[in-house]
Amino acid sequence: MAGFDNALGISPQVLALRSQRMNLLSANIANAETPNYKARDIDFRAAMTQASNSQESTQLRATQAKHMTGFESQLGVESDIKYRQPSSLQENGNTVETHREHAEFMENALKYQASLNLLDSRIKGLRAAIKGE
Repeated sequence: MAGFDNALGISPQVLALRSQRMNLLSANIANAETPNYKARDIDFRAAMTQASNSQESTQLRATQAKHMTGFESQLGVESDIKYRQPSSLQENGNTVETHREHAEFMENALKYQASLNLLDSRIKGLRAAIKGE
């Protein structure tokens, strides 16, 4: 199974981080009018560095899929969530800059799709190799 994990590389972790970032950005957009809401984001570069440095130690095995949590908690992504520094503070104490959140969301969505396409091509390559094509 280690060979299969190596063939996929860090792609599953990238998808998990991008997914969590999308959830945070969505929450920021949804709370754009909430008084005193503080916009949050992931330090993606730091989280990826942590994931690539600890990839060997995060490859846990279980007999049942429900015995372990997802990639986010295995990688400790929660510790990489930061409050975003706004360029200007709203009167109600909210730090969400809607235009910035929308731009970050779109960029993250495009990168998520690119990561998904890369993982898909790797899986197709593995299938072809297994079938001897």
